[in-house]
Amino acid sequence: MKAPVLTRLVAAALVVTPALGQAAAAQDVTAPLAERMPDVIYVPTPQPVVEAMLRMANVKPGDVLYDLGSGDGRIPITAARLHGIQAVGIDIDPVRIGEARTNAKKAGVDDLVSFRNEDLFQTDFKEATVVTLYLLETLNEKLRPKLLAELKPGTRIVSHAFTMGDWKPERQQEVDGRMIYFWRVPARK
Repeated sequence: MKAPVLTRLVAAALVVTPALGQAAAAQDVTAPLAERMPDVIYVPTPQPVVEAMLRMANVKPGDVLYDLGSGDGRIPITAARLHGIQAVGIDIDPVRIGEARTNAKKAGVDDLVSFRNEDLFQTDFKEATVVTLYLLETLNEKLRPKLLAELKPGTRIVSHAFTMGDWKPERQQEVDGRMIYFWRVPARK
């Protein structure tokens, strides 16, 4: 596939995604998993962006990474492969979970990585020291109270492409024409 065609396909997917996010925002996030549609369409994060996200989060031995909306598992798999850490992918789509498990096995990191078919609004991710996201801004904003309430102070959060409303990132960086954003969970008052 020629690059301009691929670029148009990705651009079209991102144009459709906000509409899905608005529909998802109207969904009852407390509905049972079997009744929920994915909140966003699957668009994989390019590998150079994955690696930049992990660098921005300063992933190191001993970290536990949770990727919310993990798709094919490339972020948890890369974190385990490059840094030897435990990583967990959460995705509502059982097809993506199966794909991610297969990819982890092929990469030889299935002992470090697990994938759970869960709703990220319902899942427990408080053991994370690093959280990665490639959701929509509306979903990031909806998820933000859960992140701030459940994650330990100092937990690092990196988002591909989307911010968290009025929570300003500590850092941001462009990688191959895509933005990534970094926050750290503040100390509790």
